[in-house]
Amino acid sequence: MTTLDAFRKSVSGISPPDGERPALQALWWAAKGDWDKAHKCVQGHEDDAECCWVHAHLHHQEGDMSNAGYWYRRAGKPASTVSVPEEWKQVTSALLARR
Repeated sequence: MTTLDAFRKSVSGISPPDGERPALQALWWAAKGDWDKAHKCVQGHEDDAECCWVHAHLHHQEGDMSNAGYWYRRAGKPASTVSVPEEWKQVTSALLARR
């Protein structure tokens, strides 16, 4: 299992680690500061709860809580009440633990 610290360190690379699921790829790009690439990773995966959760996080990050709310509901998750960096940590840790 990749740890959160190892995942964070991988962000210094040029692309997400091989074999990552789309939701984790999106979180990797978000950590890299590329919102557009992160968003593209989760678009089209409306039936994947992980991608919906990350999609919600991305709209939280951009400050569009109305859109984020839609994606939190699709993911079956409550809307985040923590800061964007803390939410990134929580979501990433949860998804890494599902390996």
